[in-house]
Amino acid sequence: MNLPNKLTIFRIILVPIMVIIPFLKINGTFLEIPLEYILIDLIFIIASITDKLDGYLARKNNQITTFGKFLDPLADKILVLAAMVMLVEMFKLPAWIPIIVLAREFMVSGYRLIAVEKGGEVIAASKWGKLKTVTQMIAIILAFIDLNSFGACFTGKLEGMPLILNYIVTIMMLIQTLATIFSGIDYMKGSKKLIMKEIL
Repeated sequence: MNLPNKLTIFRIILVPIMVIIPFLKINGTFLEIPLEYILIDLIFIIASITDKLDGYLARKNNQITTFGKFLDPLADKILVLAAMVMLVEMFKLPAWIPIIVLAREFMVSGYRLIAVEKGGEVIAASKWGKLKTVTQMIAIILAFIDLNSFGACFTGKLEGMPLILNYIVTIMMLIQTLATIFSGIDYMKGSKKLIMKEIL
């Protein structure tokens, strides 16, 4: 097994470790942020770095494999959705946001299964897809250290750094949600011919 694939598997292994952290009841704070939130955030950041690193190494060293093509996007989905579900459980994020992300991923994955079976072309990531990925990562990383819930910046109860941080998290979450929707629409447009063949 090559290094890029090992990094992908490592990213998947980090997910259950990240999920277990709240059950360890880690006490203490740093800059008023609970240490368990900081630890979860660090694990998520490390996992996100491996996402960029494994793709870079696979392309640079010509180590792109069928296994990697299958596992890499799956690892990304597991990581992002696990983090979002944790944020919902922490009352930092409304459930409708990960529901939209999950719905988009099901649609895209469904198309990919049909494309593999019917020999359809793989659709390249659009500008919406790239925007989704960047804003998603920034939003999740900052949400774990934000002591307030999504949208708290609009209540008029926050000020100073907590207000600025919550504004950034809320806006980034909204942008990534819109980008998720539009990238899904782009994907469906690109797969229209193959889908119509299946319907007709």
